[in-house]
Amino acid sequence: MKAPPDPPRATAARDGLRFGRGCPILPKVNLSVTELTDQLMASYARVGGINHLDGKNLPSKTAIASITRDLLRLLFPGYFDEKSIHSSRLKVEIAALMDAVLGRLSDEVCKSLEYAAPEKKMDARDSSRAAHALTLDFLSNLPRIRDLLQTDTEAAYQGDPAALSKEEVIVAYPFVEAIAVQRLAHELYLQNIPLIPRIMTEWAHSRTGIDLHPGAEIGSHFFIDHGTGTVIGETAKIGRHVKLYQGVGLVARSLSGGQSLKGQKRHPTLEDHVTIYANATVVGGETVVGAGSTIGASVFLTQSVPPHSLVTYEKIDIKVTRKQDRDKTDFQI
Repeated sequence: MKAPPDPPRATAARDGLRFGRGCPILPKVNLSVTELTDQLMASYARVGGINHLDGKNLPSKTAIASITRDLLRLLFPGYFDEKSIHSSRLKVEIAALMDAVLGRLSDEVCKSLEYAAPEKKMDARDSSRAAHALTLDFLSNLPRIRDLLQTDTEAAYQGDPAALSKEEVIVAYPFVEAIAVQRLAHELYLQNIPLIPRIMTEWAHSRTGIDLHPGAEIGSHFFIDHGTGTVIGETAKIGRHVKLYQGVGLVARSLSGGQSLKGQKRHPTLEDHVTIYANATVVGGETVVGAGSTIGASVFLTQSVPPHSLVTYEKIDIKVTRKQDRDKTDFQI
């Protein structure tokens, strides 16, 4: 029989803690704040690769997260706001929000441009002007992004019999937030703005469990059902009317080449009307899944398949027995 776990006091005593009147009495540590600071300073000197000191000002992750939330408010008015917006106030509200996003995002893009060290050296004024122009260009794409998101929302609603309404899809499905952020970040990625697109999609990744790289090209009417654990790599290309399930990976082959693979097509291509079921993995930049194909659950695919293919595993046996007939020494569930 398994021994019961040690009581908290016994565990604490074994770890060097003592108790008095029900409270832990910690061992005496004679370290001052100055000494603790000196220890950390020594670490900064010893492990310099994870410091960013005396360098260019990086975009703020906190600011990018806040801006991304406001971009979602611009894309889906009334859905990502704490209170409803009356149509009579919509233009005023959107103008104020657009102005705020323009100013804040321009500042972060300026930091990114200074970090990237472009070939033609720019002073602070040039960087600021370029950042403002790039941000204006990015924001001009919001109507087109909304058109794409309309198709994604329609695909999610039509593709999931559990969906009560399109409103539920937008307000409750993590997929909508993930693809909206990816489509926003993809526009910045195409502008060659560093850091910010990845910060945006990783923010969405942390919230939704769906990892969509900003570089991926994703067509209209896209839907990821459930979504948790889905990964789509930077150079993946996805056609129209593609449906994925949770845990699907569109990934690269061995990354042992590291930085030498930069710029190469490393992730697969899915043509139109492809469906991939849960936990399947499609690998490699030369791998193409032909239009109208279906990839079964848990398949590990490393080669191209022609259009209208069905890819499944064979000879997977499932054994069903009565619990009463099992060997008494069998494990218990």
